[in-house]
Amino acid sequence: MDYRGARDVVRQVSAWLAATDPEPWVVETSGSTGRPKRVVLSRQAMLASADASAARVGGAGRWLLAVPASFVAGLNVVVRSLYAGHEPVLLEEHPSFAAAAEATLAGGGDCFVSLVPTQLHRLLDDRADAAALARFHTLLLGGGPIDPALRARAEAAGVTVVATYGSAETCGGCVYDGVPLDGVRVGLADDGRIRLAGTTLFERYDGDPDLTASSLVDGWFLTSDAGRLTEAGALQVLGRLDDVVVTGGLNVPAPAVAARLRAHPAVDQAEVLGIPDDEWGHRLVAFVVAVDAPAEGAGTGAPTLAELREWVGAERPRAWAPRQVVHLAQLPLLGNGKPDRLRLRALAEEHADEPVGERSPQRTRAEGARG
Repeated sequence: MDYRGARDVVRQVSAWLAATDPEPWVVETSGSTGRPKRVVLSRQAMLASADASAARVGGAGRWLLAVPASFVAGLNVVVRSLYAGHEPVLLEEHPSFAAAAEATLAGGGDCFVSLVPTQLHRLLDDRADAAALARFHTLLLGGGPIDPALRARAEAAGVTVVATYGSAETCGGCVYDGVPLDGVRVGLADDGRIRLAGTTLFERYDGDPDLTASSLVDGWFLTSDAGRLTEAGALQVLGRLDDVVVTGGLNVPAPAVAARLRAHPAVDQAEVLGIPDDEWGHRLVAFVVAVDAPAEGAGTGAPTLAELREWVGAERPRAWAPRQVVHLAQLPLLGNGKPDRLRLRALAEEHADEPVGERSPQRTRAEGARG
């Protein structure tokens, strides 16, 4: 994040909030799976989001901007801090998170920060950063699923975590710990697709009326995510609809496989994607950062494909086990901290000639006949 750019955003948002009748704000999506979209947000929707968030967490105050201001999460931080009467503190203007946190907290009162799971994971590894994080009133954690183990680590360090779900089209997080904010409604389509409605919805996609018409239907925003509602009515996000990988004729939820891999004692980070495959339709590919991974290569302590398949198969159906593993020194990330799925797909193709998991019986017999 270019901090001068962030300062420009702070100035522009300040003028936007003070204007008598401002034009809507346009924010781009991350483009994690394709072409970014330009989302048109009204000031009324942004302030409704700020009010509902403050009511849910029980406070408002100064924010530390630790995510890019160009994305909706960063825009929310700037809006909410200024709306509460405080200039946000910019992480990029300080030598460390702990220093930026100290500058944020110095003025007293309730203070807040928004992060993505990767950031939280790294901050908890540093004692000073973790201690500083624990002094914030609330940490809003969005941009991807949070593993129970990561949340437990944060809470053990004294950090108050609220997991948020939403998108640029909903002015950012609009469901907190599974419960929609006041003024927000959640529904499920027949195929399990999550639908969202209420006061925080976007107006349209800039320059794309066809996409607007297909995404905003009867006052509901049709997300690209699958979900379920618990008996208590809480929303559980199962992952993107295209994260359900059809492999060998079976439906496998890639996020659940990734969560199981991240529970392996030798795995620091993991993502799982379905990659087109002549034999399986799609093969499950695991992208793994091992604990104490070197700058390049897998490292001697990295778990093998066979070990990871056994690990997944010990708690999940054997068909959920990945058929390829790509060891990385670190996961490629977009500017907003989300995994760069397009880069991961390219890496899977680059490593496609490496050993894969079990062949199907038909392929095994064919190879034996040729031998």
